[in-house]
Amino acid sequence: MPGMTTTPDRNRVQLPGISSRAYEHPADRSALVALRKLSGFDTVLKQMSGLVSERRLRLMYLASAVRVSETQFRSLYDMGRDAAYTLDLHRIPEIYVQQDPQVQAKAIGFDDPFIVVTTGLLNLMNEEEQRFVIGHETSHILSGHAVYRTMLDILTRLATRVAWIPLGYIGLRAIVAGLEEWYRKSELSSDRGGLLVGQNPESAKRALMKLAGGDYTHEMNIEAFLEQFQEYDTAGDLRDGFLKVLNLLGTTHPFAVVRVAELDKWQRSGEYDRIIGGDYPRREDDASARVTDEIKAAAESYRASWQQSQDPFIGVLRDVAEGAVNAGERIFNRFARRD
Repeated sequence: MPGMTTTPDRNRVQLPGISSRAYEHPADRSALVALRKLSGFDTVLKQMSGLVSERRLRLMYLASAVRVSETQFRSLYDMGRDAAYTLDLHRIPEIYVQQDPQVQAKAIGFDDPFIVVTTGLLNLMNEEEQRFVIGHETSHILSGHAVYRTMLDILTRLATRVAWIPLGYIGLRAIVAGLEEWYRKSELSSDRGGLLVGQNPESAKRALMKLAGGDYTHEMNIEAFLEQFQEYDTAGDLRDGFLKVLNLLGTTHPFAVVRVAELDKWQRSGEYDRIIGGDYPRREDDASARVTDEIKAAAESYRASWQQSQDPFIGVLRDVAEGAVNAGERIFNRFARRD
């Protein structure tokens, strides 16, 4: 399946040279821009994660799963080709179908990344919803999000080994919690990328709804689901807000109701239409992206999120968080002046 992309099966807007910065959540984008500036960091990370792990996993799926092609799972093959065409990738990622009742899809690897989807996901979602999922995973590949998963795996294993050292464990858990937050934001980024690939907003939201309610779309309603998010966002008192934070510990994916609401908000903001219309950052300009600018954008994104949230617990934390963000901005401004 390696090779140059070809024309997709139906007319979708291609996004020539699109940078992943076009769809990345500001918090995700700031971290990725910073990591890209660290020369050799990806090489070190690959060595720490094991030089042969990616090759080993590919061989495992080659032996135990079905690789899609023009003669196997043809519709998925076409979706992978279309996703690569739309996002202007020069290589079509391989896709494997794994027998597993769990609803899951993932992108694996640094050097030659590939996608794995389960039969549970194929059974749950129709073709347009599957297209969104393949676009989501292809967006992970374009962004290079494997770095988050690898860092999380390494630090989680390390935290387990030093659990008997209280201060060391607490410090590592704090770092892991930060990486989990980045990872959750990377999922929001790839939801946007999946929408850009499928170019079908209703199918994208419906796919995310199915993660919560299964294959009962005749019993579900997107507007009602968005109202459910509003109730979740404003629910209860300080205790409920604190419990929502606790519920996020150890998670790498936002809850389904949050993902639908965030994708709907991004679409309604006009960003989706602007990108489809051809107004987006290009890959050729990635090297000129400034870390300080992205950090400021991330801080502003969090600030706006805090202001919009009606969660009483967030309200209590807002002043403390604002102080931390302002302090961080002063530090990065100082570095910017040095640059």
